[in-house]
Amino acid sequence: MNRAKAGWYALVGAFGRAVRPAPGAALRAMLLCLALSPGSALALNSIELRVPGGSDDLMATLRASSLLLAAEAAGRTDPVELMPTARAEYGRLIGLLYEHGHYAPTIDILIDGREAADISPLSNPRAIDQIVIAIDLGPLFTFGEVSVSPLAPGTVMPEGFATGQPARSVLVQTALATALDAWRAQGHAHAEVHAQNVVANHNTRQLNVRLVLSPGSQLRFGAVVPQGNERTRSERIVAIAGLPAGDVYDPEDLAAAESRLRTTGTFASVVMRTSERENPDGTVDVEARVVESPPRRLGFGAEYDTEAGVRLSGFWLHRNLFGGAERLRLEASVDGIGAQVDGLGFALNAAFTRPATIDRDTDLEVGVSAVRLIERDYDADSFEITARLVRQYSDALSASLGFALRFEVADYGAGKLTSANFGSFGVPFSVTHDTRDNALDARTGHYLWIEAMPYAGFGQTQSGLRLQFDSRLYADLGTDGRVVLAGRAQVGAIYGSDLANTPRGFLFYTGGGGSVRGMPYQSLGVTSGGVASGGRSFASLSGEVRVRMTDTLTLAAFADAGRVSSGVFNGASDWQAGGGFGIRYNTPIGPLRLDLATPLRRNATALGSSSYQIYLGIGQSF
Repeated sequence: MNRAKAGWYALVGAFGRAVRPAPGAALRAMLLCLALSPGSALALNSIELRVPGGSDDLMATLRASSLLLAAEAAGRTDPVELMPTARAEYGRLIGLLYEHGHYAPTIDILIDGREAADISPLSNPRAIDQIVIAIDLGPLFTFGEVSVSPLAPGTVMPEGFATGQPARSVLVQTALATALDAWRAQGHAHAEVHAQNVVANHNTRQLNVRLVLSPGSQLRFGAVVPQGNERTRSERIVAIAGLPAGDVYDPEDLAAAESRLRTTGTFASVVMRTSERENPDGTVDVEARVVESPPRRLGFGAEYDTEAGVRLSGFWLHRNLFGGAERLRLEASVDGIGAQVDGLGFALNAAFTRPATIDRDTDLEVGVSAVRLIERDYDADSFEITARLVRQYSDALSASLGFALRFEVADYGAGKLTSANFGSFGVPFSVTHDTRDNALDARTGHYLWIEAMPYAGFGQTQSGLRLQFDSRLYADLGTDGRVVLAGRAQVGAIYGSDLANTPRGFLFYTGGGGSVRGMPYQSLGVTSGGVASGGRSFASLSGEVRVRMTDTLTLAAFADAGRVSSGVFNGASDWQAGGGFGIRYNTPIGPLRLDLATPLRRNATALGSSSYQIYLGIGQSF
């Protein structure tokens, strides 16, 4: 038989016969393969796909899934590679045709006019000029009798799985998955298929489907049984998973437990599944199979800004410090290397995270930082201790509450001759709602963050309230991520303390890669009483169009604007704007970003600044 016809039967006929090699056949086959090496083969001229009557949707599917077309696109055109690919193509295409409701197709794969299935693997041609994939679709089958039983109350079967509708095999699979998922969602963890009968009637051109399910008993969660953990204590895995023992089984609870364990970063793989046997008390245990990640990680980073210079950073991370999935991250950075203004600054940070501290959804985060800033308007050394509880309410919504004790010694004013000690004890409260599809390269969704921090001041600091807001919106213009619109709005304000009695690190500036590109870093502040400083309020807007040219290369155009005020959106103020173009190159750790920006509106203190700024970093600008 030289054609694939009427489904898999032709495939069995073509390839089902076992061939016992004669003595010496292995040696002859090896010599034959050497004779057919790539250097001796002539180039393939073309691969043609012929499907009379094929819809645009079907043709697109066949072209995207064809093994031969994929080999041609990858440059694998030697006969030694093409012939096994051609033999595998029959099964590939028949499965796709089943998915579109064609159960009696005829497939010819002609290698320079010869059927591929008829060519012995030991007699591959030395050269291939043309391959023709010819498909006679045959009739379109429709569903005849369809039955799935019993169904869980409230089950809604997929649209199209009904008598008279095109009998796409994927609909049968979807209907079965829907029925089983519905039982499992109601606590029947061991729901399974008891019997199935799927028959294509070629006389009536119908596909008859009969599926019988066995729901099993409704079960409740039992014990979580960790497996595969070597460095992580089992009781901590149970606590982080947080499955509600005694509650009715719910696959969503199981998926959420997996997610909580993965989020710790301690595990490279997490799989949670129910035990095959239920317990006598109507519960079912859950196996938590984990593969632990290497406990330590080291990383480095670099950023470049035309005026602010180079920033180098590095970190050391321990993912499982005390055997309870605790995370310790030590980070150091130096900035201002080669800066046109300001000088060298540094930051040392230590951050400790303990998951599932109060309950499964609440983490404890403790941080210590020491920072030296050499800025245009001031020099400052600061030290800060923070602690907060972070609660995850859903995949998108989280909130945090904690405290921040901060000390700052600053030199500022004319010639930086004024010195002051600023101290504060704050209680920051924040809410985050994040629906982005990818934090480093978002195409859809939004990010909203708001923080309010009342603080008590000591030293020169007056007590007050610091508010910050950051919102980002992403829209895919219906082009599968090829054209993305991105927008950002930021607002900040300080109530209760005046400029002279507010820590320098609390005040607001704009300018630079994080706010207004094209303008020097922190180039827009305010001047009050002859003293230049940041403002008590600011607002900035950014817009960006990203056009993906290839799978790895994206072009961007952007515009930013920012305003800073000496009061809470009143008093002395000024604004600036910038815009430009950029290139993003996708890497495994996020897009490599290069932006070239120019001022569109200079503020008074930046009139003599450069006519362009260059920014280089990892990840989108927002």
